Amino acid sequence: MKNASFVFVFDSEKEARIVAESLSPEIKHKIPKTNVEVSLSKKTFSLKIEAKDVSSLRAACNSYLRWINTTLNVKKTV
Repeated sequence: MKNASFVFVFDSEKEARIVAESLSPEIKHKIPKTNVEVSLSKKTFSLKIEAKDVSSLRAACNSYLRWINTTLNVKKTV
């Protein structure tokens, strides 16, 4: 198994919770060949992705990082 881990430290607990909650539907819909774990602790959001191969890992990383970026961009505009 290949894996990647990301740790995001936000300015507030609220911002970290918003990101975690926005990813919830995506985590429920599993990306083929991958397993995703998230954790939230105060202002820190952690994302761990495991995949059977490098291309699946890359695809999952790109998807989750884009979803996080989109969430933050939407939050800025609202």
